[in-house]
Amino acid sequence: MAILSLEHSDQLYWLGRYSERVYTTIHEYEKRFDSLIELKEEDYNAFCKAQDIPNIYNSKDDFIQRYCFDENDTNSIYSNLIRAYDNAVVLREEIGSETLAYIQLAVYAMNKAKASQAPLIQLQKVVDNIVAFWGMVDDDIDNEHVRSIIKLGKRIERIDLYARMKMDPVRLRREMKRLNTRINRTGLKYNTMKLAHLNYLVEMSEIPNDIVVEEIESLFDDEERRTENA
Repeated sequence: MAILSLEHSDQLYWLGRYSERVYTTIHEYEKRFDSLIELKEEDYNAFCKAQDIPNIYNSKDDFIQRYCFDENDTNSIYSNLIRAYDNAVVLREEIGSETLAYIQLAVYAMNKAKASQAPLIQLQKVVDNIVAFWGMVDDDIDNEHVRSIIKLGKRIERIDLYARMKMDPVRLRREMKRLNTRINRTGLKYNTMKLAHLNYLVEMSEIPNDIVVEEIESLFDDEERRTENA
């Protein structure tokens, strides 16, 4: 089998992370801010703090619009979706045109949401297309290493976000089990001691979420995130 370059394995990894980031942050955004009339500054400030992003927003209306749709805000959902798209485009040969098409459809739905008077409806279509993209990863990509690197990025990002937002420990433990199953299929080098420590941390009665974030973000050294025999 052909060897994946460091650049392409990195792009696959970040395609998985950015697609998951869009998926989860849309869900959290919708869940927390569906009642916009009652939204207070401390609500979106806490949301920003949980994700470790600066609260640059001037009001609840400014947050509602810019966090979702501002292409100049590097932390916006829109910006993360475009990063996923940019990685997918250069990986067309590895992932296939049909798989890429669902990321393109997600961008199209996001642009419609930006122009809509009822953006939450269109944001659901973004989510639907991300889910369809993941389905095509399973169904249309023959190279197991390519599939596994995308899924690894997805799991890493999900664990990171779940810990940052202090979600249900049961969900965090489930994602760690999935990560354990996936990681050795990628052919990527990783820090085995950190993985063992992460498994220990998520089984604690009170999970130290800040430490989980630190450990999951340093599970790979960038220069070592490459495939050996993909």
